[in-house]
Formats: sequence, structure tokens, C-alpha cells
Amino acid sequence: MAANCTRKLTVEICNAKNLMPKDGQGTSSAYVIVDFDGQRRRTNTIFRDLNPQWDEKLEFLVHDVDTMATETLELNVYNDKKAGKRSTFLGKVRISGSTFVKSGDDVPLVYYPLEKRSVFSQIKGEISLKVSYVDDEPPPAPAPEKSDAPPPAAAEEKPKEEEKKEEKKEDKPAEEEKKEEEKKASPEEEKKEDKPAEQNAEAASAVPPPTPPPSTEVQHPPIAQQKLVQEKSVASDHSKNMEIESKLFRKISSVSSDRRIAFDLVDPMPFLYIRVVKAKISNPAGDSSFCAKIVIGTHSVKTKSLSANNEWDQVFAFDKEGLNSTSVEVSIRAEKKVAEKDTTEETSAGTVCFDLQEVPKRVPPDSPLAPQWYSLEGEGSPGNDIMLSVWVGTQADEAFQEAWQSDSGGLIQDTRASVYLSPKLWYLRLTVIQTQDLQLGSGTPGPEPKLRIPELYVKAQLGAQLFKTSRTTIGSINPTWNEDLVFVAAEPFEPFLTLTVEDVTNGQPIGHAKVQVATVDKRTDDKSEPRSRWFNLIADEVNKAYAGRIHVRVCLEGGYHVLDEAAHVTSDVRATANQLAKPPIGLLEVGIRGATNLLPVKTKDGTCGTTDAYVVAKYGPKWVRTRTILDRFNPRWNEQYTWDVYDPCTVLTIGVFDNARYKHDEAEGKKDVRLGKLRVRLSTLDTNRVYVGTYSLMVLLPTGAKKMGEIEIALRFSCSSWISLIQAYANPMLPRMHYVKPLGSAQQDILRHCAMRIVTARLARSEPALSQEVVQFMLDTDMHMWSMRRSKANWFRVVGCLSRAASIARWIDGIQTWMHPPTAILVHILLVAIVLCPHLILPTICMYAFMIISLRFRYRQRTSFAMDPRLSYLDAVGPDELDEEFDGFPSGRSEDQVRVRYDRLRAVAGRAQTLLGDIGAQGERLEALFNWRDPRATGIFVVVCLLASLMFYVVPFKAFVLAFGFYYLRHPRFRHDMPSLPLNFFRRLPPQSDRIM
Repeated sequence: MAANCTRKLTVEICNAKNLMPKDGQGTSSAYVIVDFDGQRRRTNTIFRDLNPQWDEKLEFLVHDVDTMATETLELNVYNDKKAGKRSTFLGKVRISGSTFVKSGDDVPLVYYPLEKRSVFSQIKGEISLKVSYVDDEPPPAPAPEKSDAPPPAAAEEKPKEEEKKEEKKEDKPAEEEKKEEEKKASPEEEKKEDKPAEQNAEAASAVPPPTPPPSTEVQHPPIAQQKLVQEKSVASDHSKNMEIESKLFRKISSVSSDRRIAFDLVDPMPFLYIRVVKAKISNPAGDSSFCAKIVIGTHSVKTKSLSANNEWDQVFAFDKEGLNSTSVEVSIRAEKKVAEKDTTEETSAGTVCFDLQEVPKRVPPDSPLAPQWYSLEGEGSPGNDIMLSVWVGTQADEAFQEAWQSDSGGLIQDTRASVYLSPKLWYLRLTVIQTQDLQLGSGTPGPEPKLRIPELYVKAQLGAQLFKTSRTTIGSINPTWNEDLVFVAAEPFEPFLTLTVEDVTNGQPIGHAKVQVATVDKRTDDKSEPRSRWFNLIADEVNKAYAGRIHVRVCLEGGYHVLDEAAHVTSDVRATANQLAKPPIGLLEVGIRGATNLLPVKTKDGTCGTTDAYVVAKYGPKWVRTRTILDRFNPRWNEQYTWDVYDPCTVLTIGVFDNARYKHDEAEGKKDVRLGKLRVRLSTLDTNRVYVGTYSLMVLLPTGAKKMGEIEIALRFSCSSWISLIQAYANPMLPRMHYVKPLGSAQQDILRHCAMRIVTARLARSEPALSQEVVQFMLDTDMHMWSMRRSKANWFRVVGCLSRAASIARWIDGIQTWMHPPTAILVHILLVAIVLCPHLILPTICMYAFMIISLRFRYRQRTSFAMDPRLSYLDAVGPDELDEEFDGFPSGRSEDQVRVRYDRLRAVAGRAQTLLGDIGAQGERLEALFNWRDPRATGIFVVVCLLASLMFYVVPFKAFVLAFGFYYLRHPRFRHDMPSLPLNFFRRLPPQSDRIM
């Protein structure tokens, strides 16, 4: 954008709904104060209305267009109190500048829920806004007029006293205007500014005030605007230049500080950088091409071959720890083709050598080292020069990303570090309402279609996704469905959504229509219903004969979050629409330091094993991939990446793979091998603390679990606001539309797998590609498949959770049997205290929980991010169960193996069936007690209830609880080994098991 453009931000405040009544009479008199970029506006007050309607537009001036995305628009809603009382807070809304849209005809109306100012605020309701900006081009400057003004030299000789008087004359009206604006803005600021205003007025009283210019009435004057105008009018050209220089200095300083801390979680890796710019050849041959050759011990690399006096401008980065020489030699090689022999002859055009001990070091933010001319030495090199620069730097150097890298194979694109972004996903909701004027006989000739009853359904297809409505059998030609079909759409969208009406009886389509996805409406909530549309059905693409029309409603749902990974390991829960975006609550920094003891997964040259490892990390829509370190079992990446955190209860996924695709001539049919994976749940991390550790890489193979090595990572979760972090725990996990208009669990699973396939296909089309097997492994696309090992692991997880209750039951049984008499006596005393003072039960329980949990903080377990083989039930899994887990769907094994697995599954399912039957029988016994299925048992229960009611009228409840407690905790000497009477009575109640066939 041009520098002379001015940008205005327009905030249209439409209405509010369901505000909290705070005037003591069941209503509120609401008004809104809007703050943006040091400017403040205020709406009118709508008296005694919980659903106020303002419809006011407030305008703000954007001072810096480039930093508008980092600004925040804040709206505060207050209840207007009269008689000088302070206004009561009704809620606030904070909108990030990155969500502002450009002004146009389709500025969306968004409802924002009002947020609390503190944890104890009582806030409810929502406010509707339209936020947009417009860029105004200033009119062209008029041509300068000729004047008899003195030259600049004469103007500079003006006395200083007259300049001071003129400045005072200009200051006075500016200060008066500022004072008036502050009076309109807030009375509190007026009191604070009274004394300075009086002093300025006394200082300027000796000078007669000039004639004030005609004032223009502003409906919503800014608070800070007059101060800015005054500073600009008073400042001289020199002060403006100083201000610009100070801003540039602050900007450069901030960039420098960012560079200093950009790699603070990893170790610096020394690299030898050689930048070869160009060469000057004195007597070049006409048919010769020249290249630069760099030799460091056994390392040798060439630049591209060009004609004489052309620029290479290539940078080479050599891992200094892998160098086996103390000098570097750079030479120019002349290449000439010999037509007779069909070969290329190379001759040296000169050489220059450098001692590595004398190479200078450079650390950002130092400026890049300027290349210099060096004279070449050797035979046949008089007058030949080369321009280059040599320095020692780290991986933080700006030239590292584009340089030829010795540890990753040079300039191979598939081995370089890359950052990927998942496509932006939307839910596309299609509501099929009805069809009209269907030409049922257009597809099949003859009278047969008129005699049969048509059975119709609508089929919709978006890309590879295809969904159908239910079938309807009617005699009319205007069938009605009113069914919703939901698709996953990714930006950029597919061009068309195809609708087809088909007849099941003959399998022939009646007609089809195409909907342009680019014309589909978008909505962010359920308050606005999308418009319905009619589309003509076409029998075929050739004749385009009219076959009827279809009535549908199509919209893109921006209020949902499209899940593209398993719900329990999700890394992003934000809504799709940018209007619903909230500012981040923290920053996640991940340093991928290196790996140790990696196992070989392939052979090199058919002789020895090797591993070419790289790391992929995913959080939210951002994927990062480190460079591939070739042929090392202990690679060191030392790369650092950052993510914005919007919810603390999310998961970071890190996977390690072996690169099998970087050699394109040998990569056909090969897949990247998975070496292991670990996950980091951000809610388990302490804020502003660095976690550095080495974690095992486990991978499950058909032969069993195998440790592939260890990975060393560093993590830091930084949070700028504790209040925002704590409030995040009170917010729902998913956006509002998931609860207002929820999707079914089965439908959610189908849409999640559709989203996974879309993300996998889009990332596989990137350059360099993120392969399909890598994305599937990171997203766990096979979590829904049956696995005996996972089933056992989940069962033991349930048993582990119930073991706490079992421990409490054993403790109570130990007290009941008096295994430890002192404990039993203390429990009797506690029972008496609880019965006599029941109001202390809840405080005692809460205090006990506080003390126990607080003491356990000292003994909490160390945070581990590696996969747990014991929890995954890898130590007791059989080979056949693993083979079944790796078997595809449908199965590719022999019939005998499938039969054995089916019999095993039947045995497991039989035990589960028996357990479910026993649980159902207990509930049926309880129902039989109230339904008189056993008249004698129910009669006994009724009589016992009558006697118990009479007894409770006489006996105090405290006495009953005390007596029952002592009876239950009685000594084993007063017990017998047979079951109790109520248990015997309950077991004799009739279940429904005898009626099942």
C-alpha cells in the first residue's frame, strides 16, 4: 500500500441481547465505549432495555497501517447511572486486528459473547458488530504558487523571539481544543488536567489569542487525536526526523533481540560459510564455461557452470565439526567440450587458499560479511580475480536456509527444512428441501415408468465426498426430504457441488444440477438462516433437457471447528471463521536438538546400514519439518520453532522418520520409515519453564515393539497473562456451534476422516512433499480400526481407574474386620463427631482434599512425553494379535487365520456379553421390586417401608445413623460368615434373564 494512503476503521454497533440487569429494577441502561489505537468513542445510552438497539457507526483513524493486525479493538458495555454514580460494568469484547475485513457489501454481522472483566464478574449476553476498514487515497497536491517570499537563507535569520511568540500563539488554541475534547470524553480526565491547563493559559495570557478557525462538529471526537495534532504542528522538521530515527532504532533493536533469543533452546552449531559471487577472467575462451570449486580436505563441491564474467552468487555451509583440514581452497575451473572425444576438459584458472584459523566469526545481528576481490594464483591465471567472502557462523545465520548444506546433502530440496500449513477447512451444510416438476419418464422410454411407484433420493458430491439422502416413495412428483448433508470443504474450494436426483427402481438419474461453491453464503452462528435457492435439473450434459428443479439451502459453517485429528490429541479448537478468532494466550517454543543411538533402517550401497533422519512437528494448522541429516545415527538438528497457543488443553505431536525419497532415481515405490513419536500435552507444562530431556522412540512393528533410538528436545510454554490462562479452563472446549447445533458422533467420525484425507492429499502436493505415510502417522488415521491390543489397554485403563475405589473398599473392609484396632477406634470417634456435628462434613472433606493434594505436589511424577509401553500393553501382546492389527481392511490373510481370529474375538465378546448381562440383571431386579413382578417380595418390601417410616418418626435420624454405623463397624466376634439379609433379599428378586432366548 502506498505510504500516503489513510486508513479508517469503522465499527458499527448494532444491538445487544440478554444483558445482565444491574439497575436494581430488573433492567439496564446500556452504552458502549470503544477503544482502538489510543482513540476512544462512546455511543448513546439506551435507557431501561436489556436488548438495546444502537445502530451507530464509530470511526477510528489507523495511525500505522502495517501494525494494524497487532492492535486490539476493545469494547466495554456499561450501565449508565445518574446522580454522579460510577457506571456498572456489563461486559467487554476484545477483537484482534487480524480479523478486520475490508469494507464492502458483504461485511458480516457477528455476535460476540460478552466476557468477564474478572473471575467474580456476573456477565451474560452478547453484542452484534460489523467491523471493517477502508483505505482513502488523498487528493493530489495542488501546484505550488509563485510568491515573493524570502529565500530560505533569509527565513532562517528570523529572530528567535518571534518564533517563540508564534509557537505560543499556535499552542493556545490547540490546548483549548484539547481541554474541550477531554471534557466531553470523561469528567475524571477533566479533573486531572485542570491544573496543567490553567498553567498553560497563564503562560500564554500575555499574547493576544488569534482568530479561531471555523470549527467542524464531530459526532464522536477522539480522545487522543487533538494531542497528536498538536504534537505534529509544533514539531519541527528536525524533531520529525529524530522521531523517525528513534522508531527505526526501536524496530531494529526489537529484531535484534528476537534474533538473539531465536535459538536459545538449542546449541549453536558452527558452520563454515563460503559465499562465491563472481569471477573476473582476463582472457576467456569463447566456447568455455567456468565454475568455482571448493576443496576442504576430502570435501569437494562445485558451483554451477556459467560463461565468463557471470555471477554465481552461491553460499556453501560446511559443518565445522566434520571438517578434516585446516585450510580451504577455492579455485576457478574452465570447462571446454571436445567434440572429437565427446568429453569435457577441465583446466585451472587460478586458486586462492584460506587458513581456517584466520577466518572471522560472525554472529547475528551483525551485518553480513561483504565479499571482496581476491587474486588467483597459479599457472595461466594472470589478471584473474574472484569475489567471495568466508566466515564462521551458526545455524542462526540468515544465509543458512538458502545455502548448500554439507550435512543434508547440499541443495537437495527433499532434505531441506520446511514449514507447511494445513488447508483451512469448513463444514458445508446442504439442506435438501424438495423437488418439483420432475420428469420421471425422461430417462426411460415406454409406458413402464408411469405404472411403477418411484423411489427417489438425492445424491450430493463434493470432490471425493459423496452423501445421499434417505429414500422416499410417493406418488407425487414433488417429493420432500428436509434433510441435512454435511461436507468438509477446504480452501481453495472445489469449483462445484453436484446434486443428482436418482430413481432406485431403475437405477437411472432423473437430473442433476451444479452449485458453485464460491457463491455459497457463509455464516458464523445459528442466528441467521441462509437463503434457500432453486436450481434447474438437467437430464444430460449434451442436450441439457429440463428435468425439473430442486430446492436446497447451502451455507459454509464458520462457527464450527473442523476436526482433522483424533479428539483426545487435538491441537487446535478454534472456529473456522476469522471473525470468531481470539488473541493467543501464550507462546510455545520447541527446540529440536538431536537424536542418539538411532538404528539403521536401510542399507547404503548394499553393504552397511544407514539412517537419514528428520523430524516433523505438528501443532494447530502449522507443520514443521527439519532438514534431513544424512548417514548419521546421532544426528544434531538444533532447530527451533514457535507456535501461538490459543488453548492450554491441546497436544503437540513430534515424529521422527527416515527419508527414503530424496534420491528421486531410487525413490520409486519407497516410503519414509517411521522411527517413533511422542506427544506433549501443554496443560502438563509449567509456564515460563524450560524442559530439556531425552525421550525414547518406540515403534510398533509386526514383529513387536522396538526401540529405535532416543530424541532430545527442549520445550518452553510462555504465558503473558495468567488471567487469560485461568479463564481458558472455564471456557468450553469447542466453539459455540458444536453445542447449539451439534453433530452426531457417527457423523463427526465420518467428517473427521474426510478432513484427514483432504489434509493428507494437500500436504502431499506441497514442494517438497510431506508424504502420505508421514501425515497419517502424525494424525493417527488408523485409530478407529479394531485392535485386540488397544482393547486390552483400554480395559486395563478402566480397571486402573476403578482400582482406587477398590482400595477404599478394602480399607473399609479392614476397618470392619478390625485388622488394625487403633484405626478402627479412630473411625468410630470420627463417626460420632460427624453425626453430632453434621455441618462440619463438607468443610472437613474440602480441607482434607486441600491438604492431601497440596502435599502430593512435592511427590508428583516427572513429566514424560514418550509413549508408555506398559500403558500401551506392548509387553504381553502376541505375534498373531500384532499381525491382526497390521492387517488391512478387508483382511488379506488366509481363511484359516481369519477363522482363528474370529473364534478368539467370539470368546472375548462372550465374556463381555456375560458381564453386560450381569449388569443388566441388577437393574432389572431393582425394577422388579417396584413393578410387583414378585408379589411376595414386593409385599415384604412395602411392609418394611411402612415400619421404617413409623420408626423414623420416633427415632431421631442422628441416632439411627450412629447405630447403623456402629452396627456396620462391629467387631468380627459379633459377625457371621453368611451374606446379610438385605443382600439375600435383593439376589432373590427376579431378573429378565429367563425370558431371553
